[in-house]
This record gives sequence, structure tokens and C-alpha cells, in this order.
Amino acid sequence: MIKKIVFIMFLLFSSLLASEVHWEKDFKNGIEKAKKLNKPVLFIFSRHTCKYCVILDETTLKDKRVIEALNRDFISIVSYTDENDYTPQELWRPGTPSIWFLLPNGEPMYAPIPGAIGSEQFLEALAIVKMEFTKIEKEKTLKKE
Repeated sequence: MIKKIVFIMFLLFSSLLASEVHWEKDFKNGIEKAKKLNKPVLFIFSRHTCKYCVILDETTLKDKRVIEALNRDFISIVSYTDENDYTPQELWRPGTPSIWFLLPNGEPMYAPIPGAIGSEQFLEALAIVKMEFTKIEKEKTLKKE
């Protein structure tokens, strides 16, 4: 009986943890963590007063499937222009939101996705990035051998 209660509490606690994206506190720390864990990076260049940034935050980034995929397979970083958060010059764009996928060293994997994107398309993008990242890592391993 106690084991059942502990298991149920664990499940409830786990679901609470997965209720939001685990954002890194800044770009530098996020890149350090990505290098350490060898994970690709989701970097969003955003603004609190941007209509499409708010839509992205309140829809796609609240989808449990998106949250789960990001927290499991990516290091997530957001930079807000209206908070003067650090953004590397090469990732700065005049429009927000700009969604970047980066290698653990901060190098862009692709051109950014501009604007709000729906959950289904975002999940497809995450799957593509994860597959490409795995391919890149395999190629690096083969070159070392």
C-alpha cells in the first residue's frame, strides 16, 4: 500500500515538473549545459510585448508534448529584447520571435524560424533537429575512429 502511495506521489510530482519548459537562466549558462550534456539548443529571440511571441508562449510552448520533448532532448534558452538579455550578434534578428536550433557550441544548425509556429509543426521541427543532431554526432564519432 505504501509503495502505491509513493508511486502515485512520484507520478504527480513528475507531471508537475513537466508542466513547463525548463529554461536556462541565460545564453552562456545554457551553452555550457548543452556542451556538458551534448544536447542541441532551442534558442528563442523574443519580446514580451510582441503579439506573436505571446501566442507562441501561450500555445505551442504550453503543449505538454512540446514541453516533454524540449525538456528531454534539448537545452532551452530564451532571450527577451525588452529585458536586454544577451543575444549573440549572429543570432539577432529585427523580428520576433525568431526560433533557432543550435549545436551545443552555439553554432546555428539552420536559419531561424520566424514568428509563432503551431504545436504540430514545432514537434515536426524538433524531430528533424533531433535526427540531424544524432546524425552529426555519429559522423563525428566515425571521424575519430
